[in-house]
Amino acid sequence: MKLRFPIIGLILISILTCAQDKNSTNTKNTHEIIVPDLDIPWGFTFLPDGAILITEKAGQLIHFKNGKKTEISGLPEIYVRGQGGFMDIILHPDYKNNNLIYFSYASSDGEGDGGNTTIASAKYSDMTLTNWKVLYKAEPNSTRGQHFGSRLQFDKNGHLFFSIGDRGNRDENPQDITRDCGKIYRINDNGSIPKDNPFYKHDNAKKAIYSFGHRNPQGMTIHPKTGEIWTHEHGPKGGDEINIIKAGKNYGWPVISYGINYSGTKFTEITEKEGMEQPLHYWVPSIAPSGMTFINSDKYGDWNGNLLVGSLKFQYLDMCTLKDDKVIKEERLLDGIGRVRSVEQGPDGYIYVGVENLGIVKLIRQ
Repeated sequence: MKLRFPIIGLILISILTCAQDKNSTNTKNTHEIIVPDLDIPWGFTFLPDGAILITEKAGQLIHFKNGKKTEISGLPEIYVRGQGGFMDIILHPDYKNNNLIYFSYASSDGEGDGGNTTIASAKYSDMTLTNWKVLYKAEPNSTRGQHFGSRLQFDKNGHLFFSIGDRGNRDENPQDITRDCGKIYRINDNGSIPKDNPFYKHDNAKKAIYSFGHRNPQGMTIHPKTGEIWTHEHGPKGGDEINIIKAGKNYGWPVISYGINYSGTKFTEITEKEGMEQPLHYWVPSIAPSGMTFINSDKYGDWNGNLLVGSLKFQYLDMCTLKDDKVIKEERLLDGIGRVRSVEQGPDGYIYVGVENLGIVKLIRQ
């Protein structure tokens, strides 16, 4: 008996060590709480007058300015289940002239029980949304509670990119371009589909698809210099990825992966295959990434140009130093702050971070 306990202890230490993230901690940073007392600030954006609009996953849109929160009216019914609910938000590039805001959320409209990811636009004025217009609705609905996606990003040509996860149906959805889910999509700002989309002329294809073979992308941003769309997505147990999105490319899920089943068993024996893209970077173990942006200001000195990714699992902001589109260094910022859900650079050049059960904080470099 005296020998068994040390052995068991060593095994437990080994398991716990393997489960921990190895990134070093940068302690020369702190934060200021800007918007307190939020539950799950899935997404947020800044209005020209300095106000912040925040989506709460449970189905509220919050306006925050001068210390005051106001709930905005005019939302449709939100389907809240598992990972689904009210998700991302982004302003139209010409918001100052058209007052258009774009949203991703789960909706039960359409075919079948349950719900699926929906993209819509609306006009905003005086704490109210009007002219609500559904631009894309993934089909069919599903009662599964996982992998809705869903981030939004405009490119420099005014196309709207968005992500929809595989909805927990990895064996049918991600590799089939005739089916929604497990894809990155591209549409015009009015919901029409660009005729130069890669599968526009393919029979039976979902013509809005831009890339496929994705699991659950919950990070999307535009590179400030190249204009390329960067995403990250959740793997299963290991295999979270960063990808640069290219038209028509297959990103491999679930044929290739650096992850395994949550039970510890394998679902694939290969990590690469001809015709499938390799990730720019991957994490083992998973950090459970959510939210993503580049530092593109002089507020943080030589951090300018670095990529920021939120970690839900390990509760920090992952700062990735890049060289030639490769991650050469990772550091924990705001270590232990809580589950980081969303990350944005504000108009003032500072980085703002949405943290579950805390609020929105401003990153300060010491």
